[in-house]
Amino acid sequence: MKSLAKPILYFASALNFLAAMLHYLCIVWGADGFRFMGAGRAIVKMAESGHWYPYFIAAFVGSALLITSFYALTAAKGKLHLPLHRWILAATAAAFITRGLAFPLLKPLFPENSHTFWFITSALCLLIGGLYAIGARLKWSALSSGF
Repeated sequence: MKSLAKPILYFASALNFLAAMLHYLCIVWGADGFRFMGAGRAIVKMAESGHWYPYFIAAFVGSALLITSFYALTAAKGKLHLPLHRWILAATAAAFITRGLAFPLLKPLFPENSHTFWFITSALCLLIGGLYAIGARLKWSALSSGF
């Protein structure tokens, strides 16, 4: 089972890194990037007018994703233990799984986001959260058994 922890955490890290880069691309592409990613009209209009809010949110979310991607990467490598790495991996798994399952409750709060956006992002959140949960669990099991 230990051998599965590494590829699972590498894959979780890679997907999370990709998600971070997509958020950063919204900053670079501007309103077209937000539109392409399925953001609602209000966010797109704010980006078109140069308002700081969409860019701040994209940078904040992108940075959080990048940091948690690095945590999964270092856990997979096993060479460097970042502060609170077990808690961060568990919290990341919980956050992604919660976001994936909560989309029916969140969708009415953001009615301008497309159905495609909600289904794709929710499925990806469940996938990434599941990978973090399984990878972290396998890693901890291996560590506690002396590997």
